[in-house]
Amino acid sequence: MSNLLELDLVGLADAIRDGDISAETVAEFCLDRLTRYGVALNAVARMDADEALHAARAADLARASGKKLGPLHGVALAHKDLFDRAGRTSLGGSKIRADHVASETASVLQRLDLAGAIDLGTLQMAEMALSPSGYNEHYGHGLNPWAPSHVSGGSSSGSGIAVAGRMVFGSLGTDTGGSIRQPAAMCGVTGLKPTLRRVSGAGVMPLSWSLDCVGPLAQSARDCARLLSVIAGSDPRDGSAAEVRVPDYEAALNGSIRGLRIAVPRGYYDETLEPQVAAARNESLQVLRDLGAHVVETRLPDMDTIGAMMQVVMACESATIHRRWLAERPKDYSDQVRGRLEAGLYYPATRYIEALSLRAHFTEEYLRTAMGNCDLIHLPAIAVSVPTITATTGSEEQVTTAIRALTRCMGAINYLGLPSLCVPVGFSGDGLPIGVQLVGKPFDESVLLRTGDAFQRVTDWHRRIPDCDRIAAA
Repeated sequence: MSNLLELDLVGLADAIRDGDISAETVAEFCLDRLTRYGVALNAVARMDADEALHAARAADLARASGKKLGPLHGVALAHKDLFDRAGRTSLGGSKIRADHVASETASVLQRLDLAGAIDLGTLQMAEMALSPSGYNEHYGHGLNPWAPSHVSGGSSSGSGIAVAGRMVFGSLGTDTGGSIRQPAAMCGVTGLKPTLRRVSGAGVMPLSWSLDCVGPLAQSARDCARLLSVIAGSDPRDGSAAEVRVPDYEAALNGSIRGLRIAVPRGYYDETLEPQVAAARNESLQVLRDLGAHVVETRLPDMDTIGAMMQVVMACESATIHRRWLAERPKDYSDQVRGRLEAGLYYPATRYIEALSLRAHFTEEYLRTAMGNCDLIHLPAIAVSVPTITATTGSEEQVTTAIRALTRCMGAINYLGLPSLCVPVGFSGDGLPIGVQLVGKPFDESVLLRTGDAFQRVTDWHRRIPDCDRIAAA
């Protein structure tokens, strides 16, 4: 059997199915790495080792007895600490939810269970899912596995860290303004924000009802395709989950993107792009050209207005969700998070309703101008190189500037409800990952995954692994 570090999620699932390795061996391997590296990098919220090993042994017995195996049979996963698991805590990165014990398991976790996945526990996250850097004053910041003095991205910080460090083979996160794509880009893994309502939110701690998306982080686009095929679809527990057919995303990954038209909007996304980020983005476009895709320059609508509308929606909805706690337990929030939440209390209802009513118009305008007659859009993930933790903390002005820089290319995509796949495309001069995002039409995740998979068949950025032994020893 080859080294487990050489396998991605799909390769691991195939190896377990074929009897090349046991689910118990995989669970032990991942629990060991979470203990040695995950704790050092502040990726771990809770490990359920005994339960995971019991489930892994049961998975091995099921295979040995010839039972039908699910697409994730025996695969070790762990998830952002805001998904309910019956009888267990999920803190949401906060002090306020310290006593929250779920009575029912989140729908997405139920679907992973039915597919045969082994749940190892929960992963650390930004407080209340409200930080693009991984900031958490209560439990500590997520530390980037490539350079622990730098941010890991957030709010799904533990997910990005754990997948990058090969502590788990995949993880679910949530994305309200970039919270899957941020850690994917900063930690050098692949992350998918699906179309709004593509995946059920039942049993998931909300931040903003009309922006939140559940999605996977994993090594590759193929891994994300398999995970999305399992978790997507309508759900009687979540009436807002879209009743749209779920295709076999993985079956569509044929390695060919010849003739595909890829839009590159000029203007807004280029204005703050650092040279080394721009160079990596351009190199990734050349790879796509070499694979037979056509790159087309397009224009953009008023992105500042779209961004402002997104902020109104997020601020108002998050303030509504937290209104009682803000009144009764204000000191249990960090100053940074409380300040951002309280801002939403001061918008008039007319402003919020205006932002919601304009959403369809802006989505149509964005697709018409930025995408034009193309199949997908190619954007920077983060316009700047991964910052240090010090650079994202401090004065209110310093924090605001950092947040704007990290979210500039992502937040509008949530407001527009579009799917986006973040893939690693290189490293900066100081050895930190650089990512790009591929944005598609509503419910057209397949074209994003096919493009990401084709890119990853001829590049190895997603296969790079940080030196966790060096970090643990430091």
